[in-house]
Amino acid sequence: MELLTEGLQTYLEQHCESEPELLRYISRETHLKVAKPQMLSGHYQGRVLSFLSKLISPKRILEIGTFTGYATICLAEGLTEDGFINTIDVNEELEDRVREYFRRSEFESKIRYQIGDAAVIIPALNEQYDIVFIDADKKNNGTYYDLVFDKVRKGGLIIVDNVLWYGKITSGATDSRSVHIRSFNEKVMNDHRVEKLILPVRDGLLIIRKL
Repeated sequence: MELLTEGLQTYLEQHCESEPELLRYISRETHLKVAKPQMLSGHYQGRVLSFLSKLISPKRILEIGTFTGYATICLAEGLTEDGFINTIDVNEELEDRVREYFRRSEFESKIRYQIGDAAVIIPALNEQYDIVFIDADKKNNGTYYDLVFDKVRKGGLIIVDNVLWYGKITSGATDSRSVHIRSFNEKVMNDHRVEKLILPVRDGLLIIRKL
C-alpha cells in the first residue's frame, strides 16, 4: 500500500528544491541496474533529509545503511566545512559502484564509507554525532538505536526510515518485519529521553530528538 497517491507525490516533488543532477543519475542507475531499487530515498525524501541536515549544520553524521549512496550525499549537503559523514553498509557487491558515485560528488572528502556489520563497527566509533540516520535491516532497528544513543549529542537527531512499512504498521500486518518495526516504534514512543515525530514521507520517517 502506497502512503501517498502518485499525483500527490508528483506535486510534492514539483514544489521542493530540484533534484541535483548527480542524484538524478544515481536514482536512474539504481533503478536500471540494482536489485530492490525501491530502497533508494528518492527526490522528495532526499530533499527532506538535506533540509534537516542544513537546519542543524552537523559536524558529524552517522548513516547505517548506505545502499547506493543517495541519502548519504543528501545528508552531506548540510555538513560544516570540517564535517564528515560515516556511512556503513554490509553489501560488498555495491561497493565499487557506490565509491564511484562518491568520487563524482563534491562531498567525496567528507564521506567515510565502510563495508561491514554495523553492530560490530558502531561500538568502535569514537565520535559524537549530530545526526544518525538508520536505514538498514529493520529487525535490528532497536539494536542500532541502543548502540548509537550515547554517541548522539544532546539536541541531536536520530532519523529512522521505513517506520510505516508500506502502511502495514497500521493495518495490523503480522509478518516478521511489520512486527519488528511496530515493536521498535513503541520502544521509541515509550522512551522519555527523547522527543519523537513520525512524518508520512515516502515509507515513514521517524524523527527523534535527544533531550
